[in-house]
Amino acid sequence: MLFFKRQRPDMDTLFEQARAEAALIVDVRTDAEYREGHIPGSVNVPLDALDGLRGRSGTEGPIYVYCLSGARSARATARLRRMGYQVVDMGGISDYHGRIERGGEVK
Repeated sequence: MLFFKRQRPDMDTLFEQARAEAALIVDVRTDAEYREGHIPGSVNVPLDALDGLRGRSGTEGPIYVYCLSGARSARATARLRRMGYQVVDMGGISDYHGRIERGGEVK
């Protein structure tokens, strides 16, 4: 029996989709990782602080999440879905080819 891994769209496509939807993009890496470089317009909510999203503006529609490699974003996706949110796992920023912002305010 053959099993096929379901292929998700690439990180760049998901970013464009999130931007077109004016969706909330959440970086679940640490504050320090976020300041080193993040996707423009994303907000930093580390994996261990996801409860901080409750009641936050922008959580009514889909929430797009990413991390460095995809492991933390997968855990964040599962956790946010259990919390009742509609979530898109973008995977890891290491697969992103667009513009990166450095520094900035950690939100």
